[in-house]
Amino acid sequence: MIPFETIVSYAKRYEKEMTAFLRDMVRIPSESCHEKEVIQRIKQEMEKVGFDKIVIDPMGNLLGYMGHGKHLIAMDGHIDTVGIGEIKNWTFDPYQGYEDDLHIGGRGTSDQEGGMAAMIYAAKIIKDLHLEDDYTLLMTATVQEEDCDGLCWQYIIEQDHIKPEFVVITEPTSCRIYRGHRGRMEISVSTRGISCHGSAPERGDNAIFKMAPILLELQELGKRLKDDPFLGKGTLTVSEVFFSSPSRCAVADGCTISIDRRLTHGETYQSAIAEIEALHSVKNAKAIVKMYDYNRPSYTGLSYPTQSYFPTWVLDQDHQVLRTADHIYQGLFKEKPIIDKWTFSTNGVSIMGRFGIPCIGFGPGHEDQAHAPNEITFKEELIKACAFYAALPKQYTLHVKGEK
Repeated sequence: MIPFETIVSYAKRYEKEMTAFLRDMVRIPSESCHEKEVIQRIKQEMEKVGFDKIVIDPMGNLLGYMGHGKHLIAMDGHIDTVGIGEIKNWTFDPYQGYEDDLHIGGRGTSDQEGGMAAMIYAAKIIKDLHLEDDYTLLMTATVQEEDCDGLCWQYIIEQDHIKPEFVVITEPTSCRIYRGHRGRMEISVSTRGISCHGSAPERGDNAIFKMAPILLELQELGKRLKDDPFLGKGTLTVSEVFFSSPSRCAVADGCTISIDRRLTHGETYQSAIAEIEALHSVKNAKAIVKMYDYNRPSYTGLSYPTQSYFPTWVLDQDHQVLRTADHIYQGLFKEKPIIDKWTFSTNGVSIMGRFGIPCIGFGPGHEDQAHAPNEITFKEELIKACAFYAALPKQYTLHVKGEK
């Protein structure tokens, strides 16, 4: 039997240590491709807790192992953050942060270094309570997720040759259990024109004017994209506009827009590109539609190029991992969990979306805190997440063996 009440009591016992560790991570700026110092700080905490093996791979991902059993179970937390944006929108220092009886404030507290803090101390509880079984627990502190979600796990699976039986994604879920989210892709649409002096625009062909009807048709296309009863509707928004021109006093000879396209169940990158190429305005302007590529080096200097396509994924509601998570939640917290989905995207786009490895989501913090000024997380949720992570591996192995 899993000692649920004891696990919860130990998670409460480690609240101060989790809080202090989280605040240390927040104090270290760690935007994508600049995570070296925070990786070293997390490695230090893994060593303190007593992980059996700790590795930093060539991309810079930190891999901490506990146990030596045959069932490889992973828990993932990306530890890069977005920037702070307009500092005037913050009421406190985003890197110094703050805490009170209920909250911890600072950039990355919800998205998603809080999940990392809860993971590490879950490993300590496993050690303390001798919850080892026939499993190896891998905890990953992954990089570049905010820049290119899932790239870290493309590398872990393809180059580190690691393939867990399932992965817990510790992004913020308000301590609900999530089983999927929409995919996404980054698309560019470009028009070309001919420049001339701005005093005689009729001599040229304005690429910006050619983009105007495309923008209007894209707005209408967004209203009729595919819907799904669980994941919701596909969406698109124009996120950037670029131009080329010889001068401010000339007709523009180039215009490019970027599209953030969210893909619901049943949509693919091929179908999304085809929908845009079929627009009358795109055909009329002979616009070029293509997917962006990503090739930015990690903090170690390693580049691992990929297309900016992040597939949709959904775990079946009857899956063994989801049933195990439901059982643990009820055992720990004496109530049924809410099972739902993320609005945003996670490393699950690679883990399950590309490679078919089952994923569930469970993390402290709220989605609406992600990328927002005055970001906070909640001490109560750190404790709940820590207890959940500590109980899950052994319970899974018991279920696999047919035990309760």
